[in-house]
Amino acid sequence: MATDLVFGSVPPYYREVYNIISPTSSNVSKEIFTKLLVKSGLPSQTLSSIWEIIDTKQGPLSRSSLYKALALVAWAQQGKQPSAKLLENFSGEELPQPELGDLSDLAPERTNVTQLGLCYSDICQLDVIEVDLVPEKKGLFLKHVEYQVSSKRFGTLVRRRYNDFVALHELLLGRFPYRLIPKLPPKKMVGADSHFIEERRKSLRRWLTLVARHPAVSGDPLLSFFLTYSGPDVQHKIREIFRRVPDEFTTSELAARAKELVPPETHTEFANSRDQIRVILNGISRLKQIADVLALRSHGYAADMAELGSQLTSLANEPHGSSNWATGGNSVWADMKKGFLIISKEFGLLSSKALQQAIREEDEVCERLNLLLDILVAHRELCERHEKGVAQDHNKALAKMLSLKKRQMQGVIRGTDAESVEQLETKMMEQESVIANVELRNAFSLHCLHLETQLVHAHLEILAAVLGTLVAVQIRGHSEVCICLLKVSKEGV
Repeated sequence: MATDLVFGSVPPYYREVYNIISPTSSNVSKEIFTKLLVKSGLPSQTLSSIWEIIDTKQGPLSRSSLYKALALVAWAQQGKQPSAKLLENFSGEELPQPELGDLSDLAPERTNVTQLGLCYSDICQLDVIEVDLVPEKKGLFLKHVEYQVSSKRFGTLVRRRYNDFVALHELLLGRFPYRLIPKLPPKKMVGADSHFIEERRKSLRRWLTLVARHPAVSGDPLLSFFLTYSGPDVQHKIREIFRRVPDEFTTSELAARAKELVPPETHTEFANSRDQIRVILNGISRLKQIADVLALRSHGYAADMAELGSQLTSLANEPHGSSNWATGGNSVWADMKKGFLIISKEFGLLSSKALQQAIREEDEVCERLNLLLDILVAHRELCERHEKGVAQDHNKALAKMLSLKKRQMQGVIRGTDAESVEQLETKMMEQESVIANVELRNAFSLHCLHLETQLVHAHLEILAAVLGTLVAVQIRGHSEVCICLLKVSKEGV
């Protein structure tokens, strides 16, 4: 359903329901959603209508879909027939509140929120993203590259431009400052050749894949809007709707108890894991360089075999006849020309096999290593944001408090008037509140870093698959080449 709820129109009760039935996940399971609908007391036919409107075929419900369902339930309880039009035409300040009774039995068993609890296959199930180039270009003078973006989860196919990705990236950083949000590939203003455009397409696909599969981001309305909105002017529309949405710390129920979620050994473990991931990043960067060389070598081999076949074909088709005057009755050259045609086809086959191997190496090895490198680099940048952001803010706040206390002590010693001392104490109280907030943010950031580090380790499973694929591709490629070479030798001239 294309309708999207405005953040300000959602009543607090909706958030309470969401927090009860999905306290640790960004999505709501179908089973819980079904039980929630039953609690409304509405006829089964009405519930079926709501089910169809929300469209639960895509798997678990996002927060936005749940809110739409709650609104439809409330309207149905008021005697209105549920329909998508009710949401599309809604113009009130706040959506209606349904009557659902006691929801405590729908609350899932509390899980350990400091554990990611996902393996790489679970992460891959969140979505499958494709980003393809749109063949035609728009614009009379300045040609713009457009991308066709598909999401398996939403079953959507939308068109986006690079600046739309930029807008999403900026908003995601604002909404999830303590999460792994990779950098976008660069924008080349002039001289963007086909190779650059293709490489950027691949980079955008990897970027959006990591974002769409992020456990904390995948269910956010911001991402849902980007993957489903089919209207015009995407970059301005998405900024208009989501620019005032507060960050994750402000909206998370875990923020208030963030300090409880940070074990005493966190700082030591953070430093160790950061060093470990740095080593892994360097190692995989080198593996990627080797994989690139292998793919380039396969391309070169394919080109060489194609050239060999082409030259043999040219020799086989050379137009000069072989007279007795020239050959003295020797038929070797004529026989060789016949053999050249046969062998040239085998070299063409060799070229085709080598090219297929090069493509497999690029798609199944190099590109997957790139995905792994993207998330490793994103982790490094997240660590830097933590240190330059909340950790630095914390130190500044403490320094300011020390300065205020120093001034207070100096004032007492000098006998400063009571009014000045009172003003100083007021500032100190305000600063204490700032410090408390910054400390909570710092703890929440560390909690997120803990989970994001686990997310990186879950993605390391890619490396095992890549190495297996690399071995299989090499064996298969060499086997095919050997078969072709045997054919060539059997066809010996």
